Amino acid sequence: MSVLVTGSAGFIGSHLVDRLLAGGFSVVGYDNFSTGQPEFIAEAMRNPRFRQVRGDLLDEDGLRAAMADIDTVFHLAANADVRFGLDHPRRDLEQNVLGTHNLLEAMRAGGARRLAFVSSASVYGEPGIFPTPEDAPLPLQTSLYGASKLAAEGMIEAYGEGFGFRSWIFRTVSVLGERYSHGHVFDFFRSLSADPAKLHVLGDGNQVKSYIHVRDCVEGMLTAVNRSRDKVSVFNVGTDEECRVIDSIGWITDKLGVKPRLTFAGGPRGWAGDSPRILLDCSRLRALGWRPETTIRRGVGSTVEYLRRNPWLVERRAAARP
Repeated sequence: MSVLVTGSAGFIGSHLVDRLLAGGFSVVGYDNFSTGQPEFIAEAMRNPRFRQVRGDLLDEDGLRAAMADIDTVFHLAANADVRFGLDHPRRDLEQNVLGTHNLLEAMRAGGARRLAFVSSASVYGEPGIFPTPEDAPLPLQTSLYGASKLAAEGMIEAYGEGFGFRSWIFRTVSVLGERYSHGHVFDFFRSLSADPAKLHVLGDGNQVKSYIHVRDCVEGMLTAVNRSRDKVSVFNVGTDEECRVIDSIGWITDKLGVKPRLTFAGGPRGWAGDSPRILLDCSRLRALGWRPETTIRRGVGSTVEYLRRNPWLVERRAAARP
């Protein structure tokens, strides 16, 4: 089976590429390298069963060309910048909604009918049920990112009904681990690297979050694709754990051996669209035999260790931030 992975040079996408190649699949990667890193796929590039295409989701012709002989698509390419979404309102529409539509059309033209889509827990906004199940009432959308992911989910479901696509939708909590290059651990690490004596925290530090390690996330996705036979399957991907932001700060500073003075912006949210609490009910995926293996604390620790070993990533991402 030939597989296309969009966002193949990104954090999660590159781990998925490695895992698929290890499983014997032939893989085509598709990435515009706006945030993806060539170093993340360096090992994959040495594998004769891997081919990387530099392309954008808005390039319809490029997508159709990459889709030749593809059976299954893992769609991870997206604008994932929740925090700065209001600075670039059109970006979520173009990259997350229009890009997904272009991908679906390329699949329809090329004959691929299996799509695994990485959505987000952000579609739940600020839910009233914890842990939040997949069938929880969807509340008012609080971020452009979450709204765009929900719109993409809707299109994928409609294509399934209209054109016979089979799809798996994964609503993930924030993901941690090696090659991590976006999010609170990255931001705190970069800030403390610049000045270990102080750290400014958005919100009051009591926001409660759940996180999952990238290897557990990838294994959860593959478990669902291999074992779920529904036409449209929606799965939460997360752990049963949660922690406060202030707890993760303690783990990060312990790893770095620093004791900064903390200042807080205040309030239950770090920014517009930041949900004060995220904890998903993942029993639907667990029923298929999947279990996460890495605790949140270990995930934070391994992320810090990776960033410390790879200062080039911090410098490059800092230089690229719009």
